[in-house]
Amino acid sequence: MKRRDIPNLLTFLRFLLTVPVVHLLLAREFSGALLLFAVAGVSDGLDGYLAKRFHWESRLGSILDPLADKVLLVSSFLCLGWLGVLPIWLVAAVILRDTVIVVGGVYYHYQVEPLVAAPSLISKLNTLVQILLVILVVCDAGPLPLPALLVEGLVWGTLATTLLSGLDYVVVWYQRARSKGWLG
Repeated sequence: MKRRDIPNLLTFLRFLLTVPVVHLLLAREFSGALLLFAVAGVSDGLDGYLAKRFHWESRLGSILDPLADKVLLVSSFLCLGWLGVLPIWLVAAVILRDTVIVVGGVYYHYQVEPLVAAPSLISKLNTLVQILLVILVVCDAGPLPLPALLVEGLVWGTLATTLLSGLDYVVVWYQRARSKGWLG
């Protein structure tokens, strides 16, 4: 192992943390789940900082990092939907968006040109809003009850950014494919 592998090891840690986070959520141990979710968040920030600061970026890291984030977030959304803490329609919208992005990205990559992942501003905002929603919903369900209006507002904000960011990916990839002469 080399020092430049540290960011990828931190990313791998985030993958591993998904299992206990899911277990704690399903056991309604919200304080523990919140703590591990925070550790995962810190590891995400730290791996990005180290990769950029010391020029330890890698193609593997550019693929694994967002994948680890999505695995943790989607797993959390599924658990919170299962527990009735999040509306099922929101969980479905989040999963549909991610499915469209993955399937569309793979299709684009193999049919048009190699795809370089470059999340847009709305996509980054969507990820932030989803993370905030998970944190607030877990707080509300466990250690810190919150005003219902705050949580409901964030639920609708999450739906809006989820739909807008999904649509943004579809439009951008369509325009790129068309500019390459692929769509006629």
